[in-house]
Amino acid sequence: METFQPGSSYFSDYLFKLLLIGDSGVGKSCLLLRFAWDTAGQERFRTITSSYYRGAHGIIVVYDVTDQESYNNVKQWLQEIDRYASENVNKLLVGNKCDLTTKKVVDYTTAKEFADSLAIPFLETSAKNATNVEQAFMTMAAEIKKRMGPGATAGGDKPNLKIDSTPVRQSGGGCC
Repeated sequence: METFQPGSSYFSDYLFKLLLIGDSGVGKSCLLLRFAWDTAGQERFRTITSSYYRGAHGIIVVYDVTDQESYNNVKQWLQEIDRYASENVNKLLVGNKCDLTTKKVVDYTTAKEFADSLAIPFLETSAKNATNVEQAFMTMAAEIKKRMGPGATAGGDKPNLKIDSTPVRQSGGGCC
């Protein structure tokens, strides 16, 4: 299976740039399975700039359901999107680590109501046991396709999504 490399000649019906953002340790790399533009921990230092957001078709904002502070910081991440990303970028709110039910501090209903108030889709995921991980990316792909309008695809109703992962060196992190 061939892996996409930026700058290579790769043909597909679509090429969308998706970002996952959120506090350090919320599980972004686990959700991504290391396939796309991970911030590599830079969010810890708030060094992400407009160049990172430029050209993004969709941005998945991730928080940890066992960490209230990471949920509280979602508003800051959304402000950064408003500041740096294109006006019509698709957003998805994801509460990760839903498998840790006994440690959960952010209620599903609270996060869902917040996302609904902003007209942003919401899912809870678990990168550890794969709950809703594929659904998160398929939801984002469908939202982007819907925004792009009819005639944006040459195929049927379902988005044809091919995700290849490339292993990345992990430096001391706790992915999965």
